Amino acid sequence: MHIARTPDELRAALAGRQHPAFVPTMGNLHDGHIALVRQARTLGDCTVASIFVNRLQFLPHEDFDSYPRTFAADCAALEAAGCDVLFAPREADLYPEPQTFRVQPDPALADLLEGRFRPGFFGGVCTVVLKLFALVLGRTGGTAVFGQKDYQQLLVVRRMVQQFALPVQVVAGATQRAPDGLALSSRNGYLSPAERAEATALPQALARLATAWAATAPATPEAQAALEAEALHTLRARGWEPDYLTVRRRSDLLPPTASDAPGSLVALGAAKLGRTRLIDNLEC
Repeated sequence: MHIARTPDELRAALAGRQHPAFVPTMGNLHDGHIALVRQARTLGDCTVASIFVNRLQFLPHEDFDSYPRTFAADCAALEAAGCDVLFAPREADLYPEPQTFRVQPDPALADLLEGRFRPGFFGGVCTVVLKLFALVLGRTGGTAVFGQKDYQQLLVVRRMVQQFALPVQVVAGATQRAPDGLALSSRNGYLSPAERAEATALPQALARLATAWAATAPATPEAQAALEAEALHTLRARGWEPDYLTVRRRSDLLPPTASDAPGSLVALGAAKLGRTRLIDNLEC
């Protein structure tokens, strides 16, 4: 596996490649990331991963400085998974001057759900992803693989690619789960043993919400609100601090209408357990 630290080193490593398949990450890799790399290996003539902890997508009170950096272990895992090129720039390499040009995603999609509770988050994501796409895929185009666990992020990136007419195919990677159903996440490492045991309550709450929704479909707005309120109450009673538990349309994350058929919806949730904020989703 070739490790490139600068844009020039990356361009040299990709010389002659016609269709790279790219997996952007912030490092601290787990089996979910590695599954995306293995998926990418089937989609191009060169598998590229990046590791970059992007300051632009962290809010002032969030954990940028303490975000785990596990570079040696990440390199070993990527090489074992068959990654060809790792782009691991320093902050000064990717942002050699203050990044005053930013991508402003469509508020109709980006200011919902995660965007409501983490204002500016998707602007930071889109800015770094656009820059990484330019560096990794800009010469020839290619494929980028994003995990479906970050459901709204996947939709935002796809919308950005569409509106900027980028030569990039965005492919979703299925959410990887532990045997007990918890979605794999770098933030799971922050959980205490007791919190880790409790964390399965989030996917279970989403499954119950999706089942209840299907049983009442087509539900009135009042019935929808009651189902979501009950789901929130159940998590709060277990000691969680939920931001949202909701059912939305897969296409645009707006609330469903009576004409939206089962199979076109997704249940999404975000909640804090102790000091750790977890997100998850379940298509329904």
